[in-house]
Amino acid sequence: MKFIDEALIEVHAGKGGDGSASFRREKFVPRGGPDGGDGGRGGSIWVTADRNLNTLIDYRYARIHRAKDGDRGHGADCYGRGGEDVELRVPVGTLVKDAESGDLVADLAEDGARALLARGGQGGLGNIHFKSSVNRAPRQFTRGLPGESRKLALELRVLADDGLHGQPNAGKSTFVRAVSSAKPKVADYPFTTLNPSLGMVRVAHDASFVVADIPGLIDGAAEGAGLGHQFLRHVERCRALLHIVEDTFTAGPERSPLADHDVINAELARYAPGLADTPQVVVLNKIDAGTQHGTVDELREAFAARGIPILTMSAATGEGVNEVLEALWKLISVKPGSRPA
Repeated sequence: MKFIDEALIEVHAGKGGDGSASFRREKFVPRGGPDGGDGGRGGSIWVTADRNLNTLIDYRYARIHRAKDGDRGHGADCYGRGGEDVELRVPVGTLVKDAESGDLVADLAEDGARALLARGGQGGLGNIHFKSSVNRAPRQFTRGLPGESRKLALELRVLADDGLHGQPNAGKSTFVRAVSSAKPKVADYPFTTLNPSLGMVRVAHDASFVVADIPGLIDGAAEGAGLGHQFLRHVERCRALLHIVEDTFTAGPERSPLADHDVINAELARYAPGLADTPQVVVLNKIDAGTQHGTVDELREAFAARGIPILTMSAATGEGVNEVLEALWKLISVKPGSRPA
């Protein structure tokens, strides 16, 4: 199924039914009086988060959603039937925003979370509401009110505990394959990951977390360069980030693990100021394939000189992977608002 994480839709709630101006007319009941019922309420439109969905593809093609109008009132004190509500189901983690103002309408961060998108119109009043001692035969009634209509933007933000980021071909997808049952594509060319991939990592019998692999970031990603900028929103809610760097490339002195680290963090800060402050675990990957800018110990010292502790691993062989998972679990298992030990 194609991964779609943005969609624009229109929602139109139903109009309320008109009230009725009716009079009771039965044999042997003279001057029966008014008996017009109210109109039914128009149908409303709701949105519900469903954990069984993982894409907004349904709303890429079905853009307009309308609820039914309420029925008009009838005689014999019969009220009109209300219009049926429309229930839109979206993946957990979907944000609903007003497409024109950008205001947040709903944040559906939990399975079963539900929000009202457009309220149906109130039904009109029948003439039974207008009778009085001086108005015995009222012919007044009111029309039903129109339902709400609005244009909305749906934006999916994948919910994960840990988000992977780094330059293309840093080994993010290989790491996900090594620690979970997810099978993202792995190849020896950049941008093999085209869509976010989620994997469940179990670190103990009763301890697990979800890791999100997003397409690689490059310089200028926050302004639209490369593919990763389209998916940066998916790491905004992560409790920790795993920053993977590697040193097997031969692109020249302008590329190094430390330079790549600075570039990616600058892009995170440019996209969302608080994102670069999310707790990170920095790891040098592909240590089994050698390095181009000094030994592993020299690279570790270069990071340490900047106050950045760095781990080492080979996601392909499994060397050092457990230590990385332990460091991530330390950050993820900390309660919000407290600091890791």
